[in-house]
Amino acid sequence: MRKPEQARILVIDDDESVRKSLETVLREEGYAVDVAENGREAINKSKANFYNLALVDLRLPDMDGIELLTEMRETVPKLVKIIITGYPSLKSAMEAVNRAADGYLTKPYTMENLLRTIKEHLKKQEEARRYSEQKVKEFIETRAEEYETRIGAKESKK
Repeated sequence: MRKPEQARILVIDDDESVRKSLETVLREEGYAVDVAENGREAINKSKANFYNLALVDLRLPDMDGIELLTEMRETVPKLVKIIITGYPSLKSAMEAVNRAADGYLTKPYTMENLLRTIKEHLKKQEEARRYSEQKVKEFIETRAEEYETRIGAKESKK
């Protein structure tokens, strides 16, 4: 698994105190943290920078978090997206899942629960990355063996 200091997290919340407290705690945990106070800023930052994970407030001043999930899915499909809301409902939870949210936390949450959720999702992301790398390696090795077999067969015909 990647070390926490290598994982980059984008915190998207219009409440400055929430942004600052999450930024402080996550930095203390060793994560690289960036913040955005609205959806447009988050989209621009996600286009310009790589993030492993985004914590997305459901209610933002310029768009709702569900809409932001859709926008971010198109620009950064492998980004882990966790919705955080003080206004939980079955409808918003279902909508978040349908729009590719990886997690859904309700306020008030404990930092312990938030950090556990982040670690779990980053671990899954790292496992998926390793699996993909292994599959690419196997594909290349198989193609190299096939190529060597064909070259060997051509040379033996000469």
